[in-house]
Amino acid sequence: MHRLSDRARGVIALALAVSLGVGVSTIAIGLLERSAGIPNASTLYIVVVAAVAFLFGIAGAALTALVAIVVYDFLFTEPTYTLTVADPGEWLSLVLLLFVAVIVGQLAALQRRRADVARARERESRALFGVTRSLATRGSLIDALPVILETVTQATGSTAMWIALGPDDAREQVVAHHGAVPFPKGRRSHVVLHGEADGPARWTLVRPPLGPPGQSASRSSRLFRVRITDGGTSIGSLWLERDELAPPDQEASTLLMVTADLLAQALGQDRIEEERRTAEIARRSDAVKTALLESVSHNLRTPLASIRASAGTLMDPDVVLDDVDRRASAASIDAAAARLDRVVGNLLDLSRIEGGGLHTTREAVELEEVVARAVAVASEGWRERRIVLEVADDIVVEGDPVLLEEALANILDNALVHTSPDSLIRVRATIAAETVHLLVEDSAPGVADGDLERIFHKFFRGPTASRGGSGVGLAVVRGFVEAMEGRVYARRSELGGLAVVVELPAAAPVSAAGYDRP
Repeated sequence: MHRLSDRARGVIALALAVSLGVGVSTIAIGLLERSAGIPNASTLYIVVVAAVAFLFGIAGAALTALVAIVVYDFLFTEPTYTLTVADPGEWLSLVLLLFVAVIVGQLAALQRRRADVARARERESRALFGVTRSLATRGSLIDALPVILETVTQATGSTAMWIALGPDDAREQVVAHHGAVPFPKGRRSHVVLHGEADGPARWTLVRPPLGPPGQSASRSSRLFRVRITDGGTSIGSLWLERDELAPPDQEASTLLMVTADLLAQALGQDRIEEERRTAEIARRSDAVKTALLESVSHNLRTPLASIRASAGTLMDPDVVLDDVDRRASAASIDAAAARLDRVVGNLLDLSRIEGGGLHTTREAVELEEVVARAVAVASEGWRERRIVLEVADDIVVEGDPVLLEEALANILDNALVHTSPDSLIRVRATIAAETVHLLVEDSAPGVADGDLERIFHKFFRGPTASRGGSGVGLAVVRGFVEAMEGRVYARRSELGGLAVVVELPAAAPVSAAGYDRP
């Protein structure tokens, strides 16, 4: 009904245009011939023919020319008020007028078609530019689909458009739409587009074996479908609904095919990227597992060996030990057990940090007390090392005392493991504005400048890793310090080795007299 109504409206519009144009021109011709004395003013009809041709095409131009000739013959050719032409010269004039009118009308209609094609190409180019821009600037394809569908819906004159993805009709699921989705996919007849983007489009009506009750052919023929394929395999469909029964024209069909191809390429790229990401995650997971095994095996085996050796000495009936030797063996076992506890604790802390399960408190912490406890914990078993403390007793920071102590113990433990017995380790606190800088530095060779940031990555072990170290301690330090809204970084030490700097907000104004500012 919509198509017949459109055609009827077009016919009525053409009839009105021909009647009005020929009528006005006839009045003008009558005035020119009878009042102005012009013998033959019939060429004025050519203007009307050209105008109708530009508006309605060559068919309208031919109709206008024929009506104009008949009217002119009836009103102005002797004998008047009849369709008889007595003078052969008048016949020639009428034929020439008809010929010229048709030629002019055809040229005008051709120009109109060219203008229409140019406008259609412009709309197609604008729509394709919008589609490609949305795909190029997308964060994800799903986010870009609504904008793409809106652009293509307007360009093709559709009332609704949606994209359903799935390997077949039964498993297609709507992932994005513009306008209301009229019904579940696959329940009505639809018209499928065939062809290539650079070739003519063909639309084929597809009817299901059994349609739903009350289905009408006119309603179902408004639904159109363009398959989205990747390498010949269907991965979904681009669906559209139109008020018109006729399929989209060639320009709109080309736009739909190109859009489907672009979507297929984008989906293929996303699939490849997802596979690459999955492979990268698997590779990194394997690397983490390998690093974890290496770290755990090394850092557990050494203290376990010490524990077994000391315990074996205590258990051996052939070995006579005095009280001093027994206490030394027990101390060795205790130090090795503490070392094991530190390794396991760091792994658990790292898991809590990465899992978002780390909870902190904010309170005023006396830095000198925390540093003293951390040094006592970290230096257990390293009695021969020189650790110098330069921390005033009036410095108070905001943070979590437990996390801060563990962070400092890990920094000191890292320094103790990677330095030689004759190296100096210094713990120094400085103040800048409202920030306290706590430095743990040593006089060892340190690390390369390119590794200053990497030492805070989990399982990173530098060139002195053979001395020990799990590659976890400094990663835990960063997690703890950042959880306390602080900052930690590494730089070259004034002593010649490595300096790890922890920055925390000061809890109260303190005097900086006698302390160096960084």
